[in-house]
Amino acid sequence: MVNFLLALQFLTRIPLPLNIHVPDQQWGRTVLFYPLVGAVIGGLLGLILVFIPHFSNNIQAAILLSGWVLITGGLHLDGLADCADGWAGGLNNRARTLEIMKDPHIGVLAVVILILTLGIKWIALTELLAQKNYLLLLIIIPFLGRSAILVLMANSPYINPNGLAKNLNKYFPKKEAVPLLLLCAIIGIYSVGFWVILSAITLIFSIRYLAQQRLGGVNGDVYGASVELVETILLLGVI
Repeated sequence: MVNFLLALQFLTRIPLPLNIHVPDQQWGRTVLFYPLVGAVIGGLLGLILVFIPHFSNNIQAAILLSGWVLITGGLHLDGLADCADGWAGGLNNRARTLEIMKDPHIGVLAVVILILTLGIKWIALTELLAQKNYLLLLIIIPFLGRSAILVLMANSPYINPNGLAKNLNKYFPKKEAVPLLLLCAIIGIYSVGFWVILSAITLIFSIRYLAQQRLGGVNGDVYGASVELVETILLLGVI
């Protein structure tokens, strides 16, 4: 239970009265609960709909997307923006790319990528709300989106020795993650379809390939970008 609450506190802005010290080894196990945190986020999005039943699909989608961003604190969007800036300005230079990604300021391309991603999500949510099983999909998509972090942690070197995810990677239980990821894949195939899941998996390994080529591995920004992009492709896939 503590591992789940720590994961929830790390990935969301949900106020939790947690003030406990846990050993570094335990932080790695919290990653196993990231998909469940995604399901909680989706459940909260479904709860929002209870309070806006008479709004149009467009307005509901806009409110849902706003809630989605607020619940996560824009954590993954920040990673996406940093990656966009780094890839654009790094000019295939690893050191320069990492330097740009560490800069708290963002450039024009990052803003454009954020607008495009949120715009696609908004339109896709509008279409999603017209489907009969939209509540299930609202839960499944954030659930599967956060499983992308587990995939990358399981097979990609972490390159930031001082990053927030240092202990998460160092003590990440890869052997336990494999059956969990298989379960996520089965749930995904059952809920959104084989081809949608295949598209998401292809995207994750494409992100891994690009990160390996440019950075020599992954970092927290790559994790964040993967969540946002996988959620986007899943939304597009189900509609």
